[in-house]
Amino acid sequence: MNWKVIKTENEHRKAVKRAMEIFHAEAGTAEDDELGVLLLLIKDYEDRMIKMPQVDILEVIKEKMQEQGLKNKDMEPVIGSKGHVSLVLSGRREITLKMAQRLRNFFNLPAELFLSAN
Repeated sequence: MNWKVIKTENEHRKAVKRAMEIFHAEAGTAEDDELGVLLLLIKDYEDRMIKMPQVDILEVIKEKMQEQGLKNKDMEPVIGSKGHVSLVLSGRREITLKMAQRLRNFFNLPAELFLSAN
């Protein structure tokens, strides 16, 4: 099939179906080339049409703290002093890059959550 930019949900569905059919194509074959084009077209369509909800990183952190039974004082080694913890968790102070790294590691969170933080 001669593939072109995907513009509709129906075209997207057909492209995904075809990609699944040829997913295990041998390298260097025509199907492998077709798969490469399809994956690019599918990604382009999904990037344009599927909007991911914004995540409030402070809500994620508070939820993780609650799940693990942590109090603000338990966050001092991760965020900083008692005052810093209070300011960060109340939203009155921005999360620094160093804090984001420590929070990501501490809670095992994906880095992308911090990149899209408001």
